[in-house]
Order: sequence, then C-alpha cells, then structure tokens
Amino acid sequence: MEDRFESLARSDIPWSRVEADLHRYTRFGDKGAGGPGDTACGEWLAAELDGLGYEIERQAFLAPFFDPLRAELSSGAAVAHVHPQPIVIPTGNAGLSGKLVRVDQAGRYVGTLDGAIALIDLPSARWSSMMNKAARAPVEAAFAAGARAAVVITNGPTGKVIALNADGRRPMFGGPVALLAPDCAGDFFGAAMRGDHATITVTGDGGHRPAVNFVGRLDRGGEQWIVISTPRSGWFACAAERGPGVAAWLDLARWGRDNLAGYNLAFVCNTGHEYEYLGAAEAMKQIAPPPAITRFWLHLGANVAAKDWHNIIDLSPLPNVDSQRYLSITPALLPLARTIFAGQPGYEAPVSSDILSAGELDEVIRAGYAPAAGVFGIHLHHHGAGDDERCLHLPGTVSAIQGFRRLLMAIAQAD
Repeated sequence: MEDRFESLARSDIPWSRVEADLHRYTRFGDKGAGGPGDTACGEWLAAELDGLGYEIERQAFLAPFFDPLRAELSSGAAVAHVHPQPIVIPTGNAGLSGKLVRVDQAGRYVGTLDGAIALIDLPSARWSSMMNKAARAPVEAAFAAGARAAVVITNGPTGKVIALNADGRRPMFGGPVALLAPDCAGDFFGAAMRGDHATITVTGDGGHRPAVNFVGRLDRGGEQWIVISTPRSGWFACAAERGPGVAAWLDLARWGRDNLAGYNLAFVCNTGHEYEYLGAAEAMKQIAPPPAITRFWLHLGANVAAKDWHNIIDLSPLPNVDSQRYLSITPALLPLARTIFAGQPGYEAPVSSDILSAGELDEVIRAGYAPAAGVFGIHLHHHGAGDDERCLHLPGTVSAIQGFRRLLMAIAQAD
C-alpha cells in the first residue's frame, strides 16, 4: 500500500504556501476578538479572498474584552499570576480578601464559604470552556454559599493555566473569578489547609469593542451555495488550535474557485469564538446564505491538525499528529467520510452530527444547515500560552486539506 505521505507529496497541494499561511497566522500574536492581532489577521484573510475575486462583506458587532493591569492571588509570602475569567468582574485596586477555602470538583468544602475566597480544584482534563458543567457548577455553588470570589485551578496536561471560553453576553457569576495554573497552586493549598486569608486582585481596562466577521462570496448565479467557515480568534496565539483551520480555509478558497465551478461559494470567517461562538451566531443572522439554498456547509474548527506530545514524564513533541480531533458529519455521509479520511488519526472514525457536534458546528446545525460537517478537538496545549509554532504539524495539515478537497468534490459531483 502506498505510504500516505508519498501520496501527499505527489498531490497538487502547495506545501510551501500552506506552511507560510500557518506561520503568518501564528505571528499575529494574541487573537482576542476585536484586538490588534485578530483585526490584523482578519484584514489579511479578507485581502487574500479579495485578490481571488471573492466579494467581501464585513459584519461588525461588539465583543467583550479585558486588558489586565494587575491579576494576582496572594496569601502571606505566596503570590501568583492569575488569568481573569470573562466576562471579567474587577476587584478594584484594593482587591478582595477573605479566608481561603479549598473546594473540590463536586463543590464540597469544609467549614464556611461565607465571605471566603473559594479555591476550586477542577479534575484533570483538556479544558476548553467554562460553559462545561464540570467547570461551571462548583463555581456557581461557591457563590451560592457566600464566596466573595473564586480562583479556579485548571488542572490539565501541561501544568499551565488553561483559558476557558465564556458566555459573551453577560457575566457568568456573581463575583470575580480567575484561573490559576496548577503548577502555581501548591502554596495556596497549604494556605487553605491552615485557614489562612488570601487576596485576589484583578484590575485593568475592559468593556466591549468592535469585532468584525466577514464573508467572501463568489456568486456565479447558481442555484445553490457551498459554505466553508472557520473562526480566527482565540486565547493567546492559538497557533495549532486555529492556524491549521485557517490555512485549510485559505487553500479551499483558492482551490474551490476553479474546482467547484457548479456552485456559488461563501467563505465565512468569524471572530468572537472564545465568547461561546458569539461571532458565529451573529454571522448566521446576516452574512451566511440561507439554509434552503445551501448544498453543504463545512466548518473548520479547533485542532484541525496539531502536533502530538509525550506528557507522561515530561513534555516533548512527537512527529505524529494529535489524534484528539473529531470529524462530525451528517449521518448519510458517514460511509463517504470513512473512506476519504482513512488513515488520518481521529478523522478516520467520523461521528454522526446527530450524536456529537461542538463549537460553531452547533450553530450551523441549529440554524438548519444540512448536510453539514465540522471538525473540532482539543490538543495538548489548547487554550494555553504554549500553543505556539512548536505545535504546528504541516504534514497533518496538508493531509487534512487533501481530505477536505476530496469530500467537497464528492458532494459537488453527487448531483
């Protein structure tokens, strides 16, 4: 049997251009919705599609933001940086103080939380969102029991803090919440065991700022549209979380112009992903083609192709792609997807969208688009500051692009 990478090497997918797109995306830096990195990235992508002949329509909306000035937890001599949880409720310059009380993953604690700072110890997982009940419930319970503030330890595979997506419309909790890296938590566990007091201080500039979705349309006067979407915003640089999806989206825009000639094309790029898909929800209202005239929607979400890592003894990169990624697709297309993505870890076992979907794909399905498919996943450094160029996996990205091209071609030729 032919080696998969030999097949890729002989394909017409331009490796060097895909690699350049991956690195260019990453080097825009932090990509919080509406921030400088997100805005510059959006202008780059829109310019690329404009140069291909797509008509660009932009859609502005307001997204939350918070630029911290001071974000720390202290108890005695112990001081640690914390990551403010959106929508951020600041503490004021003096901070908030109270007895530090450890709360377990089920919301259990000893003593009282009345007036306390809750130190919430989440179970170990590849975390992504505060909307996850396992993360949200103990925080809600702590505030219901009288806590003044909550510090959440995001236990995960790297030991570093994991930023968590949030409701983008209103604060989720009744007081300040911040996230603490597990490798900084030891001194505070000790303080909680002794019944010591702690102070949390979160100050900075926040509110709402303009963020911009856009769509590139190629209207050939046909009866039906094919839509390909990807988000571009996220926590930190989000190199492998977002970069491969962006690179695949760009490749499909270039390739699709000449190879999907029987259809109108819409390439949707939304921001506001980290605020529970706020941008995607807005896009459905205005810039996406109606479901009734959409032949197929492909969404390129998180972890399209990220590098895998050893993480038993220490963290060290591996040559293979991270398999913790999903291809969710309309049930009738499962046999086709199994054939096309055979040999691609994670994708080779596609799941029915009737059983499992996530991210913006949820918005697509709720809006009535069918058939549809989407990819999503959580790689090792997902939502961490360590999601940088080390996490990119070029062969896996090219392999995924090959699969997406074949899937789109098969659907286009099915009629």
